[in-house]
Amino acid sequence: MNIRKDGITPNAGRLLWAGFMAILAAGIGFGVRGGIVANWGSEFGYTGAQLGAIGGAGLTGFCFGIIIGGVLCDKIGYGKLVLLAFLTHIISAFVTLGANPDQGDLAFNLLYWGTFIFAYANGTLEAVANPLVATLFPKNRTHYLNIVHASWPAGLVLGGAIGWMLGGPDGWSWQMQLSLFLVPTVIYGLMFMGQHMPKSEASEQGLSLGEMFKDVGLLGGAVICFLLTLFFSGAMGLTNVSAYLISGMLLLCIGAITEFSIGSVILFVLFVAHALVGAVELGTDSWAQNITGNILTPEQGKILFIWTSAIMFFLRFCADFIERKLKLSPVGILLICSVLALVGLNLVSSIETFVGAMLALSVYAVGKTFFWPTMLAVASDRFPRTGAIAISIMGGIGMLSGGLVGSEGLGYAKDRFAGAALEASNAALYKEYKAEKPSDFLFFGEAYGLDGKKLGAVQDKLGDVRKELSEAGNTDPQAALDRLTEDERTVHEASIAGDRKTLVADSAIPGAMAVIFLLLMLYFRSVGGYRRLTVAKHEAV
Repeated sequence: MNIRKDGITPNAGRLLWAGFMAILAAGIGFGVRGGIVANWGSEFGYTGAQLGAIGGAGLTGFCFGIIIGGVLCDKIGYGKLVLLAFLTHIISAFVTLGANPDQGDLAFNLLYWGTFIFAYANGTLEAVANPLVATLFPKNRTHYLNIVHASWPAGLVLGGAIGWMLGGPDGWSWQMQLSLFLVPTVIYGLMFMGQHMPKSEASEQGLSLGEMFKDVGLLGGAVICFLLTLFFSGAMGLTNVSAYLISGMLLLCIGAITEFSIGSVILFVLFVAHALVGAVELGTDSWAQNITGNILTPEQGKILFIWTSAIMFFLRFCADFIERKLKLSPVGILLICSVLALVGLNLVSSIETFVGAMLALSVYAVGKTFFWPTMLAVASDRFPRTGAIAISIMGGIGMLSGGLVGSEGLGYAKDRFAGAALEASNAALYKEYKAEKPSDFLFFGEAYGLDGKKLGAVQDKLGDVRKELSEAGNTDPQAALDRLTEDERTVHEASIAGDRKTLVADSAIPGAMAVIFLLLMLYFRSVGGYRRLTVAKHEAV
């Protein structure tokens, strides 16, 4: 890999690795949060839906950072956006670390908005990194975008390792664990400092903001505006009418900027597909440690999260080999990955042993590896006239969907399925452990899950028993379960049943993606095959 030869500027290598370090900071913060979500549930008494909402803020805030940054980056310069991201990363740490259980609703707001600000900083950084790498390496975008995004699973590995080695009853507090993401934050700030950064091809050609937005048009705008409606009515607490009015006004603004261009149908399809990518990849990642740790043990859940993230990290350096040597187009890669993710999630839903879990999660990890960066490469290859805008909006759609559809949806599913499982096995016990507030999600109706503190007490007791038996040399999982009361075992089993059904429901998302990518493959075959376009040879479809 000769970066000096492949890049269009002498400092292409430094900028590539600066972008790598920036996304690494985001991955570490995300990975640590995934490991401490159980701490927040038991310490603050939150339900799965509440924890899902906080986790979702770690994705939704990203949307605003990447879209605003993507629109402004060619106008104000990448350097100012890097500085803004650096400052908001620091602010997010102070806000999140200020939460404690005695604050009531204020604690939830601090955790939520601290996570949101952190995500905003991440989005701003990706608004810099994605178009920058796509511009630096125009002839091999799939390869280099996969490299820069290899830092995301690397961050997840490090974040997971922090929880594994430093967490636990006798380890570091969640506040100390979370603060470690500030280390790569300082490093990326230094790496970007004083560097000259090129503009996108569209910006160099002098295209106006309206011309860059035309391929997005009303169709693409409708996708992001729908997701923003969910954000306004959910996180912001606005009425549905107000949320739709605000989103409608934003869509009208897009129409005015583009002279009411309908936009590209293919880009619209890519936006919808990327919403599904965000939901299945990021939404699942936000719950992965919790779910596998509940089915097996929390320690094994952390190890498995590190394992799948490590697979993603190494494979993302192989995108060039897969594309060129195996003669697969980017869309072909996405189709195969969708099928693997579908199969993998169903396999994970039925795991019983640690080895079986590693095998099942390996299939899923290979499937999700190339989704995000390859989607960005396809948008850059096919819609160069959009400059940084299309891939920034695409990233925002993925993160917003990951938070509002993936993370919150899986939290809702856990509540619904676990509550239903406990009610079916012991209705009286269900009334005792039933959460005070119902969970709801989109049009699926209200569902009562299990009380976070009561479920957490059962899980904490099980963890203490496992530790005691392990110190005595007994690692038999059943021995620990036998030390619980019958009611406690029933609650624990209902929680696991809910997790298994949640994974099966989650697998429907990559199934839908496989259909979309198959149709896109057939389309490109009908027009002579997939190929990269330039601004001069742009084709609107």
